[in-house]
Amino acid sequence: MASSGHSTDMHNTINDGKNYNFALTSLTTLFFMWGFITCLNDILIPHLKGVFDLNYTQSMLIQFCFFGAYFLVSLPAGSLVKKLGYQKGIVIGLVIAALGCLMFYPAAAVHSYPLFLGALFVLASGITLLQVSANPYVTLLGPTKTASSRLTMTQGFNALGTTVAPYLGAILILDQATSEVAKADTAESVQIPYLVLTAMLLLLAAVFAYLKLPHLEDAETQEGEVLEGSAWQYRHLVLGALGIFVYVGAEVSIGSFLVSLFGEADIAGLEEAEAAKYLTYYWGGAMVGRFLGAAVMQKVEAGKVLAFNASMASILIAVTILTSGAVAMWSILLVGLFNSIMFPTIFSLALNGLGKHTSQGSGVLCLAIVGGAIVPLLQGVLADSIGVQLAFVLPIVCYGYIAYYGLVGSKPESVNV
Repeated sequence: MASSGHSTDMHNTINDGKNYNFALTSLTTLFFMWGFITCLNDILIPHLKGVFDLNYTQSMLIQFCFFGAYFLVSLPAGSLVKKLGYQKGIVIGLVIAALGCLMFYPAAAVHSYPLFLGALFVLASGITLLQVSANPYVTLLGPTKTASSRLTMTQGFNALGTTVAPYLGAILILDQATSEVAKADTAESVQIPYLVLTAMLLLLAAVFAYLKLPHLEDAETQEGEVLEGSAWQYRHLVLGALGIFVYVGAEVSIGSFLVSLFGEADIAGLEEAEAAKYLTYYWGGAMVGRFLGAAVMQKVEAGKVLAFNASMASILIAVTILTSGAVAMWSILLVGLFNSIMFPTIFSLALNGLGKHTSQGSGVLCLAIVGGAIVPLLQGVLADSIGVQLAFVLPIVCYGYIAYYGLVGSKPESVNV
C-alpha cells in the first residue's frame, strides 16, 4: 500500500502498535466496486439511448440522476458518519447501493426509463455514503504528509474497477442487446449483471460489519461536544469543492460521450459494442496514472503534479477537437492517464488541516461531485446543437480551473481562524 513505507511512523500506529495496512487493504475492495458500478453508466447511456430512442440531452439524465444523488445525499451522509462513525457509514452505504442494483430488475421487466433513473438514484445514494465514509478515512489512516499519495493508491483500485467495467459491460449488456431482435428484450440485458452486483455488495456489507477497523477519535465528535466554526471557513476547501465539481464533470462528460464520438464517421465509425471496449483504455490510463502518481507524489508536491496533469488534459482535448481519425481518437483516450491523480489529489489537498471539521469537509466535497450531473447535461445540450466533437470544448474549461487550483487555490488558508 502507499503508506506501508511509513508504517513505522508513530502516527501510523493505533491499538497496541498495529499499523493500518489491513484497514487500507479492506478499503481498496470498496474503491474497486464503486469504480466498477459508476463506470457501467458509460455503457448504460448508449444502450438505453437506443432502447428508449432518446436524444443526447435525455440520455444524459442517467448521469444527472446518478450524480444528482451526491448533491442531495452528501451533507446528510456527512452528519450520519459524524454520529455513527466511518465503519457503520460504509456498511449502510453498501446496503443502500445493493438495493439500487436490485431495482434494475423490475425497471427492465416493465421497460420503464423513469424506473431506471430511480434505480440509479438509489444506487448512487449508497455510493455517496461510501464516498463520504471511505475517502476521509483513508486520508486519516496515516501521516498527513502522504495522505494524497495514500488516497491516490486506493483510488488506483477504483480505477481498476472503471477499467474492467466497460469491457465486461460491452460483452454482458451491449453484445447481448445487439444479438436480440426485439427492443423490449434489450432492456433486460442489464438484469443479470446488476443482480450479480447486488449479491457482491451485500457480501461486502457483511464483511465490513464484522471487520475490526481502527476507530479514529480525533476526526469524530464526542457526544455533547460543541464544534467551533465550520468547514466552510477554509478557503482551500471551498475552492477544492469547485475543483471536484469541474473535475468529476469533465471526467464523466468525456466517458459518457466516447462511444458516440467513436461512432462518428470521421473519427472511427465504430459500432456501439466495439466502441465501448475502447473505454477500457480511457479508464485503464487512469489506473496506470494513479499507481504512477502515488509514487511521484511521494517526491513532488501534489499541487504541482495536479497543475501539470490538468494542462496536459486540456492540450489533448484540443487535439481531439481540431483533428480527426486515429489522432483524435487516441488523444481523447490519453486524457484518462492525466485524469488519474486529480480526484484524490484535489480531495486530500482540500481536507488538509481540517481536523474535527474533516467529516463535514468530506460531505462538502462529495456534494461537489454533483458536477457529474450538471456538466455532462450541458455537454449533451452542446452536442445536440453544435455536434459531439465540438462539445468537448466544455471539459477544456474545467481543466483550466483545476490547473489554477493546483498552483494557487490549494494553499491552506482559513478565513477567520
